[in-house]
Amino acid sequence: MNKYIYILLLIIFVFKAYSYADSNDIKKIEMEVFRNGEVIGYSNYFFDQKDNIIIIKNNTKFKVELFGVSVFSISSETVETYENDELIYFKSKTFQNDKEKYVNLNYDQSLKKLIVDGSSYKGEASTDCIVGNWWNHKILKANCQISPLSGSIKDQIVTFLGKENISLYGKNYLVRHYKLKSKDENMPDNKKLDFDIWFNSENNLILKVAYSKMGDWEYRLKNFE
Repeated sequence: MNKYIYILLLIIFVFKAYSYADSNDIKKIEMEVFRNGEVIGYSNYFFDQKDNIIIIKNNTKFKVELFGVSVFSISSETVETYENDELIYFKSKTFQNDKEKYVNLNYDQSLKKLIVDGSSYKGEASTDCIVGNWWNHKILKANCQISPLSGSIKDQIVTFLGKENISLYGKNYLVRHYKLKSKDENMPDNKKLDFDIWFNSENNLILKVAYSKMGDWEYRLKNFE
């Protein structure tokens, strides 16, 4: 069970739909979390923009039950700040069952680096790295991502698989299908990135993210304002 926990936690944070430059009018994003076709929770995001500053807050909760017993639960809050489309601050606190995970990240102007204080990594990170949140579609072009759970850094490869038609909540969309995977093939399976992502290039929305491990997981964009 434990070897799958890291991958499951990655899914929590990896369904968001805008970059700063595309989110001038967005106020809220609502998502549902599915496991094996059943809704088990939510992940909602709230945007507050003033001039060249945007702050994104997230609340995520879900619980996995097997045979009526809770085997895995998440309660998470994050705050993310961008200035002139550049990440300057990120903070997260996550309770995985009764265990706390965290990330405190700040941009150091003198070093031109991101300084990460996380539960599994403490040190510098390049500004080319993207915090692993799917609201920011720039992750489809990034070479590395920072875990919003623990601050760990992973190199990634994103491949365009083709255009597809999908249906969500009674609506049909023509989208671009991508595969996001860890660059390091020798990494342990429980730490590898391996996601399918469906992206609507007409409005820069990531509509769905899917992953299979201990069941079939999906994050689906239900509503946005």
